[in-house]
Formats: sequence, structure tokens, C-alpha cells
Amino acid sequence: MGSAVERTDEHVREYLIYRGFTNTLKYLDSEIKADKEKGFRVDKIIDQLQQFVQSFDLFGLKEYWLYLDRRLFCRLEDVYRSTVNKLRTSLYRYYVINTIQKGNLEKTQEFFQKQALELQSQIEWRDWFILPFIPTPEQNPAFSPYFSRQWADTFLVSLHNFLSVLFQCMPQPVLLSFDAEVQKMTGLTEENEQLRQLLFALQTESRDQREGDEMVHHKLPVYVQNMDRLGDTELDLVSSQRPVSTATTPSRNFFSTFLPQGRRTPGKPPQPTTGSSPSQVAVGRKDLPTNPPTKSKEAVQAKEVKPVSSQALASEPASSQSQQSTNQSTNQPSHPRHKRIQDHEKERKELFSKPPPQTPEKRGEAGEVEPSAETSSEPSDSSSNSRSGGGGGGGGGGAEGGGLSAEQPFIKLSQEEYGEHHSSIMHCRVDCSGRRVASLDVDGVIKVWSFNPIMQTKATIMSKSPLLSLEWATKPDRLLLLGSGVGTVRLYDTDAKKNLYEMNIDETHPRILSLACSPSGSSFVCSAAALSRSGSGESAPRLPIPVSGQLLLWDTKTVKQQLQFSLEPEPVAINCTAFNHNGNLLVTGAADGVIRLFDMQRYESAMSWRAHDGEVYSVEFSYDENTVFSIGEDGKFIQWNIHRCGVKQSEQVLTQDATGPFILSGYSGYKQVQVPRGRLFAFDSEGQHILTCSSTGGLIYRLTNGEPALESVLSLGGHKAPVVTVDWCSAVDCGTCLTASMDGKIKLSTLLAQKS
Repeated sequence: MGSAVERTDEHVREYLIYRGFTNTLKYLDSEIKADKEKGFRVDKIIDQLQQFVQSFDLFGLKEYWLYLDRRLFCRLEDVYRSTVNKLRTSLYRYYVINTIQKGNLEKTQEFFQKQALELQSQIEWRDWFILPFIPTPEQNPAFSPYFSRQWADTFLVSLHNFLSVLFQCMPQPVLLSFDAEVQKMTGLTEENEQLRQLLFALQTESRDQREGDEMVHHKLPVYVQNMDRLGDTELDLVSSQRPVSTATTPSRNFFSTFLPQGRRTPGKPPQPTTGSSPSQVAVGRKDLPTNPPTKSKEAVQAKEVKPVSSQALASEPASSQSQQSTNQSTNQPSHPRHKRIQDHEKERKELFSKPPPQTPEKRGEAGEVEPSAETSSEPSDSSSNSRSGGGGGGGGGGAEGGGLSAEQPFIKLSQEEYGEHHSSIMHCRVDCSGRRVASLDVDGVIKVWSFNPIMQTKATIMSKSPLLSLEWATKPDRLLLLGSGVGTVRLYDTDAKKNLYEMNIDETHPRILSLACSPSGSSFVCSAAALSRSGSGESAPRLPIPVSGQLLLWDTKTVKQQLQFSLEPEPVAINCTAFNHNGNLLVTGAADGVIRLFDMQRYESAMSWRAHDGEVYSVEFSYDENTVFSIGEDGKFIQWNIHRCGVKQSEQVLTQDATGPFILSGYSGYKQVQVPRGRLFAFDSEGQHILTCSSTGGLIYRLTNGEPALESVLSLGGHKAPVVTVDWCSAVDCGTCLTASMDGKIKLSTLLAQKS
């Protein structure tokens, strides 16, 4: 922050000089010289305090500390007042010890005379009044630690760290964000330059590839003369892929089968009219706008191929007639379709003696765009989508082109990083309005921040007691529910930056594992447990018996407990909770692997069933609220029918990266293990796609309502550590995906949905 302040001061000076405000500039310079906060430079503040101590200026030391207290410390919450008092006491002791070490006993006695009224009532100073009368205080067991260099260094480092965190958490004016914006723009400019160079390299490689294809076209007669190298199986496949209209233009459609091309949909062949030109038949769709000369070149190539194919067919009429008759009798490819298409392409590539293309380019006949490793955000997913599109007769990608929007329902517009946390994230939730995000790390630090129009921290909450759960209130959405590990739930106002209430839940069940606010905002559900697994990476042995727990309903207006739900067959810790859209139903997942559905009008359990082998980590209602989705310790993602108790509609086994426990390995055998605590999956606005965790970023799947239950769509990427919790905000025009990882980084990915 100090460097940003200095740069901002320089910009302000430049502006004043530019405007000719010389008097204002003089006042600004004089104010900066007399600035007691030293431009928020912690090292300069520490140097100023040490200067007062070394010069025995007790009055200056007291005045400077009082200024810091009025300017900075008084804005802190009351829980930090004791820390400020301890630092002040240590500062005074540092001054007294310095006077004795320098042999200035007059200043030592002066200190106790002037501070007697203030210090005599404080317990920590009761034994210090005899210090001036001890001959060798550095040998006294009660005072010897304070004469060591280690104590002085520890105090100065503690004061330095406290001020650094304080300045970092202070609300900053918009002007100070100018420096961050400049750095961001510089980074974007460098990234654009790299992408521009990459695009130039791809275009150059694409032109070289087209020249190679042109050379292949000149060698086609030799290839046709050696047609017997293809087996009967490949000839049947080729003839089955030809359209019925080949009888009118046999030579052109014959060669369209063997020219280099992408995977085509057999059920959707090109259907040229009688009057269409060869270039119109050869090119299945429009050229890319970045390469306008491609179309004319390929059209010339197609025109050159036509007379060659006629001559080749004339040399082998029997082969051509047999293929035409085969095509007329067989309109569908034989089974299995995918394997034969792949074998055919492999044989064709071997005959051409050309390596597979590495960049997306215009194909000769079908015009398919082949996804490459450099440009695809998820190579494996893209290839699977291409296979599925090419295999089905009604798939999105065929010879008629334009199948990208059907295969890729989302476009990743941007990805930003929020890096204010310094330890692993436990929870990351966006509020109902989509304006604010609350994130909690394992150190108990909560950041409330916004991302529109710019990413900016609104509030920082630090708690002495460990925090385990977090949830936004629905009405009003500025309130935040915070569950601790000592049996309390706090209601925090993010606008006023203060605690409104602190509720004591139960001393026998101190760990608040889950919080869920009803859509009406009048009440919230609280899950309390007597003993729980560690969410901060401690490798504690798992207990064979589920721990005891309670599920409580609290009224947010009266701040009183309404009732305690009955948990059958035994009270067990509830790990996750979720309401439906109107708050009439509540679904919970417990440590015993049981999902319980509660009727919130009667406040009783409607049904329950064993869902997973092990604990249930995350549970949510579906978009139509006829089913419930869950992820458990057994690594399964299951959809349950709530109208038929315990009936599965679909099941998918996920990797450990998506379900946990999450493992972060480091050097020298270091390994951090974190048990899932936050949401492991989230739905889009229409409930058709789901966002899950992975080792390198979020993964988006399409719900298929069949087998398999999930179809991979897009990988968001961007993380260097395992993602442990996700959220998907659909309140804004562009969907925003939040992925939080074990290194404290939160990625905010903006997606654009492509409506089919």
C-alpha cells in the first residue's frame, strides 16, 4: 500500500503542475513532509518510534502513539483493543529498558514519575516500579528477558506485522486503485502481444499446411491408381458415406470422400444442386474471417481435382460402378461407426504420408474445424465432443458446418484472480444479488469483496476463534452469517462493518458445520456438532462412529432458537444443508451417509435414505426441484428422486480431485490434506450444467439425464493448487464462476452462454 500511495502522490503533483495550482502544490508538499503516517510506510513509522526511544523523547513518543490510536487503532473492532494495549505496554517497556541500557537513570525515574498515575492501576506494571532501584536489573529473573536482543526484535517484528495487516485491511479510496489498474492494463497489453504473435505463428503454419495439401492434390492420380491398397471394408465405408446424389456428379463426390477432411456426420452429407459450382460443393461453410484468401485458393484446388478424378475413374469403371451401386443400396454406415471412421482416417493419413495437422484450418471438402492443443481450452473434452458430434446422424457438427455452438455451450470471456487470502479457502459464496462475494480461509480471515465494475475488497473480518461456516442472508442480502468452532453464530453487517448479533448455540456441540438461510429471510438453519473432522488440513484419524450433532432452527428477527429437528435413527453431525426456492423443503447431508428431507411447514422429517458409503459432503436441489443431487465420501455424484424415497435417477463416479479429501503436496515430503467443507458443485441459471472442482480449476459438465450422467463441456483452468469449493452466480447477464483453491487464490471466470 505504501508504494501505491507514493505513486499516487506523484500523479497528484503532476496534475497540480499541469493545472497550474502552485499554491495547492506547496500546501501538499508541506503536508506530506509533516505526514505522521509516513505515507502508510510501516518501516518509516517503526523508524520514527525508534528515533523517539533512542533520543529519550518520552513526550514525543506518547504523542505519536496517541495520534496513531486516534487515526488508525480506534477504527478497529473491540476484540483488537487488547492487542493494541499490549503493543503500547511493550513500547513503553522498550523505552524504559533502553534508558537503563544507555545508563540514563534520570530518564528512567522521569518515566515512572510522569506515568505513575496512568500505570499504577495496571497489573502488568505493578512489579516494574522497583526497576530503578535494582542495582543490576538485567540479572534479575523477572526482568532479564526484556534485556535480551531477542525480545526487542520480537516486539518490533510484531508491531511491524500488526501495522502491515492494518493498512492492508483499511478501506482504500478509488484513486489508490489506479496503480492496480495500470498494472492490470500492462499485463493485458503483454498478454495481447503474446496472443498476437501466437496468431501470426498459427497463420504461418496454416499457410505452410495448405501448400503441403496442394502438393498432395497433385499426387492424387498416383493414389487413385493404387486404390487396391484399401480393403473392402474401407470401400464399403466410403460408399456408405456418399450421398445418393452422387449419380449426377460421381467424380466430384468420389474424391470428396478421400480428400483431407475432418470428421463428418454420416447422416448429414452435403447436398449440392445441379447448378452449383465445384467451389460451392467443396467448401462446406464460409471461410474464417482472418484468412480471406483461403476460399479462392481452395476453390482453385477443387477445380483442378475434377478433371483428374474423371480420368482416374475412366481407368477403373468397374470399381466406380460397384461403389455407386453400393451407395444406392446402403444409406447408413455399418456398425460400429466410430471405429471404422477412425480406421479409415488413419489409413488415409498413412497413404498421404503427412503428419496430422496441429492447427485449425479449412478442410478440402467438409470444411470442418479441427480443434488443436494450442487453441482449445480443454483438449480432451473438445475431442470427445467432436466424436459425439460426428458419430450421430443429427449431431451438431457435420458436413454442413457450424456445429461449435451446439458442442460448446459457453465461451470463457475472461478470468480474474482475487489473491487477498494467504491460506487455503474453505468457503466462497456470492450473495443473491450477485454484487458481493464472501470468502473464508482456514486462518479465520473473511474477505467481503466485489467484482463489478472492478475487483475491490469491501470489508475484512478477522476472528480469534476458528470459523467453520459462512452463508449470506437472503433479506437483506448485506448480512452475513458466520459459524464458529466455539458454539457461536455471528450476524455481520457488511455495509456498516460491524457485528449485529452473536448467538450462543450450544456448549456441548460447539462446531457450527453448516448454515442455510431460508429464502424468506425470517429464519436460518444451523448444524452444530460435538466433534468434527478438521477442515484446516490436519490429518486426524477418522472416527468409526459418526459424531453427535444437532440441527436447529433460529429466528433472525427475535434472535432466538425456534426448535430442534429430530434426527433419526440417532443425532448425527449434519455436513451440508440447502433450501428449495420457497423454503418449504430442506435437504441435509450427514456424516452417516444419510440424506434427510424435512417438511419446513410441519418442521418434521418427510423422508430419509442412505445415499453414500461414508459422509455426504454436498447436497443441492435440482432446477425443477423434483430431484436432489449429492456428492459423498465414496466419490459418487448421484441424482435422487424425492418422490420415490431412495431411488437413483443417475450416478456418476468422480475423481478425488472433485470430491476430496484434497491434497496439496510440496517440497521435502510436505503434504496438506483438507476435508471438503464448502460447496463442491453449483448449477447454472437453467440447471442444465454443473460446475465441479478439479486439481487445476473448475470443470463444467452437461447433465445428460442418461448414462453417463455428466458430459464434459469446458475446463476453466487457471489454478496451480486443487480447487476445494465453487459457486456459480447467474444474477448478472454473463454467468460468473467462482473457483477457490488451497493456495488461497480465487478465480473469477466470466462466461457467455451460447443459446442454441
